[in-house]
Amino acid sequence: MIKRPGGELASRPLHFIWIADSSGSMEQDGKIQSLNTAIREAVPHMKKVAEDNPNAQVLVRAVKFSNGAQWHISQPTPVADFGWTDLNAEGETDMGKALELVAEQLKMPPMSDRALPPVLVLVSDGQPTDDFDAGLKSLMEQPWGKKAVRIAISIGKDVDNEVLQKFIGNSELKPLAANSPEALVRHIKWASTAVLKSASSPAAGAEVPAGTDTANVPIPTAAPADAGGAAATTGTATTTAPTGTPAGSPGDPNDQNTVDDVW
Repeated sequence: MIKRPGGELASRPLHFIWIADSSGSMEQDGKIQSLNTAIREAVPHMKKVAEDNPNAQVLVRAVKFSNGAQWHISQPTPVADFGWTDLNAEGETDMGKALELVAEQLKMPPMSDRALPPVLVLVSDGQPTDDFDAGLKSLMEQPWGKKAVRIAISIGKDVDNEVLQKFIGNSELKPLAANSPEALVRHIKWASTAVLKSASSPAAGAEVPAGTDTANVPIPTAAPADAGGAAATTGTATTTAPTGTPAGSPGDPNDQNTVDDVW
């Protein structure tokens, strides 16, 4: 709460949802363990961002998808109380069903018309094995689905980046490519701090009718440390949009942060 003369101004709910691939391929080369580690390490940083943005009540949960999709952490949990439960990997890649699950929760109700734009972070290492387009359609039919800040992180080289780009829905923002555990940690941290900070800013909280697009939602002005940047204009603000391409190629002697591709 922010104390003001005459009373308190209630913070507005901001729903942050991980949409995590737990298909069988995520078991290979330790991908699922790296994802668990990356999210667990990001949680304290999320808590700090939330503390610094008292106008937002950050509520976190997670969907997992493999053979079908289900809520991995079902209750919108205040970030101060949030703890990550490790995922296990098996089965197919039913990404479309995961988006349908999220769409159900972005209806009004249970969503409130005074909420801040949700943040949806999709992480995958493969290609959908179900009807992705139907799932995306369900999501985009919801006003809060359209208005959400949508970020995608690809793990490895077998991802359908065209699908992830459709999910993002903004040609100036590209999927973030994680080809190593170190890159995955950086991207997860960026998605859960810089993106969260922008979505919880006062500008994001301006009274924008539900059903509009994300033009009035600030987008982070800096890409992750190992991602290239391209000047982009979103709404009225010029930003630096992440391209998903590492700044240095493996073996570049001038790049101190270079790591060999693992995935």
